[in-house]
Amino acid sequence: MTSTAPASAPVPPPAAPLRVALIGYGLAGSVFHAPMIAVTEGLVLDTVVTSNPERREQALAEFPDVRFADSPDEVWARAAELELVVIASPNKTHVALATAALEAGLAVVVDKPLAATAAEARGLAALAADRGLLLSVFQNRRWDNDFLTLRALLADGELGDVQRFESRFERWRPQPKGGWRESGDPAEIGGLLYDLGSHVVDQALTLFGPVTHVYAESDVRRPGAEADDDTFLALTHANGVRSHLYVSATTAQLGPRFRVLGSRAGYVKYGLDPQEAALREGRRPTDPDTTWGEEPKEMWGRVGAGESPLSGGGTPVPTVHGDYPAYYAAVARSLRDGTEPPVTALQAADALAVLEAARESAARFTTIAL
Repeated sequence: MTSTAPASAPVPPPAAPLRVALIGYGLAGSVFHAPMIAVTEGLVLDTVVTSNPERREQALAEFPDVRFADSPDEVWARAAELELVVIASPNKTHVALATAALEAGLAVVVDKPLAATAAEARGLAALAADRGLLLSVFQNRRWDNDFLTLRALLADGELGDVQRFESRFERWRPQPKGGWRESGDPAEIGGLLYDLGSHVVDQALTLFGPVTHVYAESDVRRPGAEADDDTFLALTHANGVRSHLYVSATTAQLGPRFRVLGSRAGYVKYGLDPQEAALREGRRPTDPDTTWGEEPKEMWGRVGAGESPLSGGGTPVPTVHGDYPAYYAAVARSLRDGTEPPVTALQAADALAVLEAARESAARFTTIAL
């Protein structure tokens, strides 16, 4: 009797890559978005929207096959050729461009901040849900090395019950650079509260949940500056944790990036995640002989109690490798599987509600209840 082995199931062909249009090729587009899109399996950078000749030349040097469009309207006209639009243009354009992209039937990623107000963000979330389209916000600092390390420590209960979370995103830039990011025009949505503040607030909400009260101090310190360049936020979370968040361009001596105090121990970490510096220098996660997001041992944070980490107190904790590529990998999965994106528009709306309350608090010199 002759037996035959069952025929193996045919192997499906690999799915075609999802085609991405990137609107804007300034700092955000060229340093953060384009490189991360390009290294993500399942995504391809198809089109860059910019009419600037120098930026086109810059994009072509790294992405020889990329196409260009002079305006977003050209993208909407050929929406059938694309799956995803990434909006990395100035803040004031985010809502209008995201609305147009969703109405054209395209999934959307928007650089932070998604909008100027929580109401606008919730309106975009509702539009995306109505159209059955992905809408996500690029909060890359959730994949910073220190944040990933802290999440692991909290998950393991290393610090006990967290009582106070201090987070600093400080710089020493005594001379304003100008441009829309430092404009005092409210329409530009400039200033550090909405820039770096978007990161530290998002991280605090991700770690410790909803906020009940917001107090803020916001100043314009530098001669010639128009928008806030030195801002402090105090958040009271519903679970009792207090977050103290600092964003500044006027800090002559930088404090720790994180100081997290719990009932059992504290965690102190200095220095910034190395991924942004690497990207600015032209390095990529796919470079040979590169361990992406790795930090030298001398920069590791410390966990301990009763002593200062600067005098050797506590135990060094290996820093988890930073992982910005994980954001777009998760976006690609969401587009293919229909799962929730890595950062939702409603999460962004919650952060914007805190930023709005902070702005009101600073103007009125009072605490705002949410």
